[in-house]
Amino acid sequence: MGRSLAQKMASIGIDVTLLEVSRERADQARRDLSASLDRELAKWGITASEKKATLARITFTVDPADVAGSEMVFEAVPEDLALKQAVMLRLDALLPSEVVFVTSTSTLSVTEIAAASGRADRVVGMHFAQPVTQSRIVEIVRGTATSNETFERAVELGRMLEKTVIEVFEYPGYVVTRAILPFLNEAMHIVMEGVSSAEDVDLALRLAYEFKIGPLEYVDRVGLDTILGWMEHLFRELGDFKYRPCPLLRKMVRAGYLGRKAGRGFFEWEAGERKGRPAEAVR
Repeated sequence: MGRSLAQKMASIGIDVTLLEVSRERADQARRDLSASLDRELAKWGITASEKKATLARITFTVDPADVAGSEMVFEAVPEDLALKQAVMLRLDALLPSEVVFVTSTSTLSVTEIAAASGRADRVVGMHFAQPVTQSRIVEIVRGTATSNETFERAVELGRMLEKTVIEVFEYPGYVVTRAILPFLNEAMHIVMEGVSSAEDVDLALRLAYEFKIGPLEYVDRVGLDTILGWMEHLFRELGDFKYRPCPLLRKMVRAGYLGRKAGRGFFEWEAGERKGRPAEAVR
């Protein structure tokens, strides 16, 4: 998410500082972002000069002091409340009180995250669909204390990023995640029960409802561990059985079949592109 956000922002002319936890991760982020731009280049989506300009606008760093001077700061760490709160606390010590903090959480409480920031009125949620470079919407989520000024700044940025803005008042899962998870879960149950293969489930749903990709390919692209985390959080928060994770999802995560980032999930992946389906992953 952080890399995709950085790529989108830099592509429209915004200077970005991408802060990573180690030099190795920072170097990997640069390589991954460059590879993403190369895929766009191969599809004639951008030119070589546009790739060069986009990369030139992004500073990859491991020094938190390098974010000083930023007008807005996004956190895109894993979906863990304590971790996100710790990031907010650290950022508050580095940046002036007028700087807006944005959390990219998909399911967690913006209010709880903001409570650790020291500036709850200047914290807002912006939930982008993946990948940020191609998705058409952003959910802008108000926490309990989010000010109108902060919300409007987020709206302005969302429109600069060429997104349709959806206003959301805080509730577990917001709109997009809350609606999609039962659908994904049911698709996994269909495969687990042997009704049809992962490939045919995706094919049927793509053709029937004119989806660009099927639900199981979507799960692979996002990451099975990420989907599992979202489901577990909503199940705990809402207690509704429609969010109870499919046993097949748990089994695959335990086996390390995490989707595209691991090279295999419901399908096989190579260099970010789908290749096929490993049969042992969906038994």
